[in-house]
Amino acid sequence: MRIGIDISQIAYEGTGVAQYVRLITEALIRTHPEHEYVLFGASLRKKYVFYEYVKYIPGTPRLVVVSLPPTILDWLWNRLHIVPIEWFIGAVDVFWSSDWTQPPLSNARGITTIHDLSIMRFPEESHNKAELHVGKAIVRPNIVATQKRRLMRAMHECQAFLCDSEATKKDAHTLLAIPLEQLHVVYPGYKGATI
Repeated sequence: MRIGIDISQIAYEGTGVAQYVRLITEALIRTHPEHEYVLFGASLRKKYVFYEYVKYIPGTPRLVVVSLPPTILDWLWNRLHIVPIEWFIGAVDVFWSSDWTQPPLSNARGITTIHDLSIMRFPEESHNKAELHVGKAIVRPNIVATQKRRLMRAMHECQAFLCDSEATKKDAHTLLAIPLEQLHVVYPGYKGATI
């Protein structure tokens, strides 16, 4: 089986989502070396993180890196829903999308992760406005709107959803009406864990 994994979130070193993606990707490749893996990383400024990461993964998975910031991928994938991931990584049987964007899938079966749904329960507590700092060339997207767009796309593209807690699984079923049989709890690992 050929499995594509969006590792773009590891560019945000030190975050829980980055750690989750790193550890689950490593564990999957280590425990199922019979599959072929294609890792996809998108970043405008932190591409080096992806190249450093794959040096330490067994089996030398194929790495595809594109110089696109997450705000552009939000427009292409979450808003317009154009340019299938296979255009970048080639044909895959399964594609695991990140927690920021949901690309269209040509033929692959989709899997994504829902870390929590606090953006839906408490939107006023999340970053819910876009900001542009021209002098610093920084764009801070509206996290609430971006996540809602991604989740709506994922509900149509994905057949399975990984939730990192029972509470998130319950919220995904209650708030998004995702059938329970599509929701699977995969707890975050920790450095040094063995599988």
